[in-house]
Amino acid sequence: MTVVWHIFCGDSIIEDNKINIDMANQKEQNNLKLNIHPDVAKGTYSNLVVVSHTPAEIVLDFAQMLPGIEGATVRERIIMSPSHAKRLLAALNDNLKKYEQQFGSIVEPSADGTVPYDILGKA
Repeated sequence: MTVVWHIFCGDSIIEDNKINIDMANQKEQNNLKLNIHPDVAKGTYSNLVVVSHTPAEIVLDFAQMLPGIEGATVRERIIMSPSHAKRLLAALNDNLKKYEQQFGSIVEPSADGTVPYDILGKA
C-alpha cells in the first residue's frame, strides 16, 4: 500500500516489525511505502477524542459513544511528544483544507447536537 502523508519524525530510518520508512527517500518523493498489518489496516472507529497532557507528552484517547450504552469506551490511546502533536495538528489542518477543496465545506453539528448528514455523508 502506498500512502502519501505528512511524516513528523526525525531524519532517520525507522524500523519496526511492520514498518520500514526511509526518511531520505521521503524528502525526495513525498511518497511512502507503508506495510500495514491486517489487524491494523481495518482501522478503529471513533466519534469522541479526549485530549490531555503532561509537561512531556500529549495523550489522545480515541473512544466510541454508542446509543443505548452508558459512557464511552476508549478504543485507542496515542501518546506523543508536544512537538509531534504540533506537527500532527499542522498535518490535519493541511489535509482538512485539501479535503474541503475536493469535497466541499465540512458542516459542523448544530447547537442541538444533530449532525446534518445522512448515512452517505451528504448534507
